[in-house]
Amino acid sequence: MASVPSLASSVNQRVADALASALPDAGASDPLLRRSDRADFQANGILALAKKAKANPRELATTVVEGIDAGDLIKEIEVSGPGFLNITITDRAIVETLAARAADDRLGVPLAAKPGTTVIDYAQPNVAKEMHVGHLRSAVIGAAMVEILEFTGEKVVRRHHIGDWGTQFGMLIQYLMEHPHELDHKAEDGAEVSGEEAMSNLNRLYKASRTLFDSDEEFKTRARARVVDLQAGEAQTLALWQRFVDESKIYFYSVFNKLDMDIQDPDVVGESGYNDMLVETCKLLEDSGVAVRSNGALCVFFDDVKGPDGNPTPLIVQKSDGGFGYAATDLSAIRDRVGNLGATELIYVVDARQSLHFKMVFETARRAGWLNDEVKAVQLAFGTVLGKDGKPFKTREGETVRLVDLLDEAVDRATAVVREKAEKVGLSEEEIIENGQYVGIGAVKYADLSTSASRDYKFDLDQMVSLTGDTSVYLQYAYARIKSILRKAGEAGDRKPVAHPELELAPAERALGLHLDHFGELIAEAAADHAPHKVAAYLYQLSSLFATFYEQCPVVKPEPELVVGENRLFLCELTARTLSKGMSLLGIRTPEKL
Repeated sequence: MASVPSLASSVNQRVADALASALPDAGASDPLLRRSDRADFQANGILALAKKAKANPRELATTVVEGIDAGDLIKEIEVSGPGFLNITITDRAIVETLAARAADDRLGVPLAAKPGTTVIDYAQPNVAKEMHVGHLRSAVIGAAMVEILEFTGEKVVRRHHIGDWGTQFGMLIQYLMEHPHELDHKAEDGAEVSGEEAMSNLNRLYKASRTLFDSDEEFKTRARARVVDLQAGEAQTLALWQRFVDESKIYFYSVFNKLDMDIQDPDVVGESGYNDMLVETCKLLEDSGVAVRSNGALCVFFDDVKGPDGNPTPLIVQKSDGGFGYAATDLSAIRDRVGNLGATELIYVVDARQSLHFKMVFETARRAGWLNDEVKAVQLAFGTVLGKDGKPFKTREGETVRLVDLLDEAVDRATAVVREKAEKVGLSEEEIIENGQYVGIGAVKYADLSTSASRDYKFDLDQMVSLTGDTSVYLQYAYARIKSILRKAGEAGDRKPVAHPELELAPAERALGLHLDHFGELIAEAAADHAPHKVAAYLYQLSSLFATFYEQCPVVKPEPELVVGENRLFLCELTARTLSKGMSLLGIRTPEKL
């Protein structure tokens, strides 16, 4: 089915056509339509146009109103103030448009006019290191952007740029060579090792190798020589390095599974994936003059980037000793993603503290011609997860919070909340456990996604699993309540969700209907702005509007007139579908009972 034009876009077009007729010399003009407290919509563009045309704004507004084709769409237009138009939609238009949305599997949401290929770099843990709370935001925000962009028709390529290269591997590999059974493990029953066990083994090995590295000069010398072997691609060294990567993936995937995130092996392309490109990247930059040698290092300089001493601070692509830094890898990744993957946009979901690095990398890539007007790169920078005290989230001992501990606690808290309501809604023990998972993980994700990515936010589990306020539980509960209403109506047998455009709508019905109609525009805006928090805000407002509607407009009891009840059930069903789709775009599940 074709996408359904929103009421706002239909009104906007009619006002724009009337403006073009009233001011033919002005060309296409934007009526600047927006939602309004005074009516359904307000058009504010006439004042600026009147000034430009040296016309009286109220007289121009009156002329525009006379030229608008109201049809079955517009009920009333009022000229207000210095030429504002207050526009009220007919009830029929609201219900007919919603009925068209309900008839479409996509809820009438349009596909992007010119979809491209977006590569999203997110969820970037480090090999042989434990994931902590700092890894949460990249994973959650990135996964939501993947879903939102794919829903708009964009081709999305996932990239998990894991830290799987560097000098620390010399130490780890050398220790494993000298203690070859440290990673030999299987569960007693022959089952595969769990993620927690894999991380425990890696932690133990890392600590042991670090202790030896710091205390034994001969071991330190052997470990540094092993780094050279690794970079040279020596077969045995690479094989042991691969064991660390594979062991770490067991752990990574177990954590992502807790987060209810699907991470596929082909999407995991770490720092090592670009090793073969590093020399060529440096040569291309140096030959083109984008990078120059300075004190033996290959550097890119910027007029606006200076150190505390006032001297330029360069992006170092290759160190004076011949080693490659993060910049060389990141620039090679850009070359690969643009040249081999055909990316038209690159999104990096990375901590805001790395903003300067990525600013310099992107500018270098532009100078080299790898980024241009047709291919852009953006950093979707995110802030810090804070504790209740407003400081970076730590354990009581001052340690970084392990991500698995945080997720497990969220699920435990949520399961307790679900269990309190279980008897009332008839949940089995299996459903209590399952819903506890959905609510707990949903609470963590929503707390992150309901905040603008660039802002810090406080991690407060008590608030996150609350049934009131701006929480995922409130949204999940709204969805479950609607499903309960629809089940009860089905059991009654005489009424089904049916749209009745001939009916006059109550104020709460109109408010809910207009908000439902805005879903498609909201998704397009969230995709364009890389702003999943806008989806969260929309869904919270939808749940709040539904609560008002349900309070003011009886659906099942006390029993309204048949057609009124059917129309209200129709609004309930469309609200539930919109909530479910919106939540799924954020990676949050919606239980049928809660």
